[in-house]
Amino acid sequence: MIAEKIKALAKQYAPEFIDIRHHLHAHPELSYQEYETSKFVQDKLFELGIPFDIKATTGVIGLIKGRNPNSRVIALRADMDALPIQEENEVPYKSTHDGVMHACGHDVHTTCLLGAAKILNELRNEWEGTIKLIFQPGEEKNPGGASLLIKEGVLDNPAPACIFGLHVHPGLAVGKMSFRAGKVMASADELYITIKGKGGHAASPHLCIDPILIASHLIIALQQVVSRNNDPHNPTVLSITSFKGGETTNVIPNEVKLKGTFRAMDETWRFKAHELIRKMATDLVHSMGGETDLLIDVGYPSVYNNEVLNEIAKEKATAFIGEANVEETEKRMGAEDFGYYSQQIPGCFFRLGVMNKEKGITAGVHTPTFNIDESAIEIGMGMMAWLGSSVKS
Repeated sequence: MIAEKIKALAKQYAPEFIDIRHHLHAHPELSYQEYETSKFVQDKLFELGIPFDIKATTGVIGLIKGRNPNSRVIALRADMDALPIQEENEVPYKSTHDGVMHACGHDVHTTCLLGAAKILNELRNEWEGTIKLIFQPGEEKNPGGASLLIKEGVLDNPAPACIFGLHVHPGLAVGKMSFRAGKVMASADELYITIKGKGGHAASPHLCIDPILIASHLIIALQQVVSRNNDPHNPTVLSITSFKGGETTNVIPNEVKLKGTFRAMDETWRFKAHELIRKMATDLVHSMGGETDLLIDVGYPSVYNNEVLNEIAKEKATAFIGEANVEETEKRMGAEDFGYYSQQIPGCFFRLGVMNKEKGITAGVHTPTFNIDESAIEIGMGMMAWLGSSVKS
């Protein structure tokens, strides 16, 4: 059975790919700057004899053909970029790039897909169809590398019938995976609001139009967009995260700048909320004598797992690691540009457990101490290979 062969190869190659993960972790690159990472991936595919193309400057798209290659096409995706975080782990493979770290596990994702590629290529005479390998740049930063790859035709020629992606889960024990059908992760839009008033002496507020007071009212009022317009059963977050205005105690400034985020899991409500935010900001600021500039930078769409594909993936995971090791993923208000793919074709975005409490490996993603139990790499590369070889389009 091919599943057993995949397991055996994943076990055999795991040390090699743990070393690859160490290399990637030690040499992180920020979004859209993954030049050396891209070259590393290209070199590995070349060594394996897997043809590839370059898209969106640093994206690498490989193709592995099995028997009857036109019978089906399955896409497997991994992201490659790192975060602007100073690593605090004291490990031999600690980041060598000051202020840059693979704190979201994209080094693990890339490693698992490279491992799956090696396995699938070695077993290409034992499965049918074509596997499209998508090594993607820029997941951590708008507009999202997925959107750029789609614009450049990554879902065409050949067109995959579906797509799978995995993500490390530091809250899930190593050896486990988790899945969820339907709404999985939120959309993410960035809010930039400038409130313009009339500055002056703080002792003469009657001669000013105070943008700090206006901004304070607006921050509170914006919460009504969610609390009084959204169905309480529909997950939504609106957070103002930056308030900048004024430099000293006795001067009312001319303007205040606010930044924030808006997140939703329903695309219709998402864009209705944008209009409510615009109206609230404009009307309130004008009513208090100020002017406003508002930018809603539309970011990633929500991630939606196709129900049928998710169930198939769960069944495959159960066969691969056992029912006791397959769990339900919680809904998350974090965002992922995998949502761009899942809007175009059926997608399944699942979680790979990397936590090991006994070893003290519990730090969350986007933290300077994030790390994984590296036995997860054998499971991740094997699962991606198993999905690629066995799912029917």
